[in-house]
Amino acid sequence: MKSDVEDLMPRLLPLECGASTEDLDLNGPPRNPQEYLRQVQLEASLCPEVVVAQIDPKKLKKKQTVNALVAGCHAAPVGFSPSLSWQQFQVSNFSDVRQSIAKNRKHWSSQTLDDNVLMPKLTDEEGWKRFCLGEKVYLGTSSCHTDAEFEPALDYSKMHVCLSQVGFPPFLSIVSRLNQSTVLMVLEILINWFEEREFVPQLVSLGRWLYALLACLEKPLIPEAHSSIRQLARRCAQLRSTLDSQEDQKLPALNLLICLVARYFEQNDLADQQE
Repeated sequence: MKSDVEDLMPRLLPLECGASTEDLDLNGPPRNPQEYLRQVQLEASLCPEVVVAQIDPKKLKKKQTVNALVAGCHAAPVGFSPSLSWQQFQVSNFSDVRQSIAKNRKHWSSQTLDDNVLMPKLTDEEGWKRFCLGEKVYLGTSSCHTDAEFEPALDYSKMHVCLSQVGFPPFLSIVSRLNQSTVLMVLEILINWFEEREFVPQLVSLGRWLYALLACLEKPLIPEAHSSIRQLARRCAQLRSTLDSQEDQKLPALNLLICLVARYFEQNDLADQQE
């Protein structure tokens, strides 16, 4: 049986006429190339044009993973998620910060950096960890006696020795120099590092850098950026689900990062909903 379409299609492997298909044995091996091709043609002609598979749903159901939420966030414990008005305020404030950075990027990028500010190369992952977090946090050392939680009013330019220990803050003069490739690269480095660490108060430098890099991340996002910021939100939600108290110092920072990823960057499936 041949379909109309098959009649109109040219044969890619034409065979010489004269050999009858009635003498072919489909169960035996072909004796020559021509017989093999005739067997193939005969088998194809005997196939029905439409085939319906007979599937037993009961057998498949036992072998499937049901209700697997791979891309979502851990739900916040009752009372730990922020209100919608708080989220809206944070998004509005974040938007203002982004606009200010974009407006003044040229000015800040032209500012002269201190001699001790040596920015790593793009692919230097270890260098960026030390630059942003400092060796005190990155390596878990405590050789510097200065508190890791510097106040913004302090003069960092006078702390040349300890800055290598606690890292450089994300000054506008620094982040304004980063192109989008560098912003995304550093963001990925810090998020991957964060995946294996607890969010303790000593990691205030990490929180500042994550906020600053998100503020410099241009929209629309490329796929790699989508993946990274969703990874960040999921990590924050996972850590939040382990908190014991609503008074925990880590809660506002975790809520803020989840809020920005979900609400500002429109990853709505990760957003905290009203309780």
